[in-house]
Amino acid sequence: MVVLLVALVLPASQGVCGNVVSVEAFATSGAAARTPWEGLAIVVNRKNPTTNLSLTQLRRVFLGEKHLWPNGRRVVLTSMRRGSPERQTILRVIYKMDDATLDKYFLYQVFKGETASSPTILQTPADVKKFVVNTPGAMGYLRESDVDDSVKVVRVNGLLPKEDGYPLRLRARPHK
Repeated sequence: MVVLLVALVLPASQGVCGNVVSVEAFATSGAAARTPWEGLAIVVNRKNPTTNLSLTQLRRVFLGEKHLWPNGRRVVLTSMRRGSPERQTILRVIYKMDDATLDKYFLYQVFKGETASSPTILQTPADVKKFVVNTPGAMGYLRESDVDDSVKVVRVNGLLPKEDGYPLRLRARPHK
């Protein structure tokens, strides 16, 4: 699509800074390369019977509107530290709020007695896994690359993080 636009907008005799830009050179350069993305997996304790949630249901759980899992266990949310790309993705796609607005939201929910507390904030993916493994009603999120068989991945809208159309995506970590 970008290559096509460049071909239509820039005549072959013109280019950026007066240089000639051929479509072939642009297409084979890094400029046309796809940005690597990975899914942000929603994870729960392995004993949790939940296997799939719609994005709307997931939002209700994260907002504390849904308090119990189908097995009767209390929902216990965990979140990554402020500023992490994982948290920013959850704020943008699920909460549709920034950190300050989310803090106010949970403060008000606790004040009204609608929820017992805001999500437990953890520093690392390893901390999230450990929390979810040791807390039967826990739900959190991890990059697809951080998931192992100690936690259960919940489908979102029927899709797993590796599948096309999965709604929770973020830039992949750069390779070292």
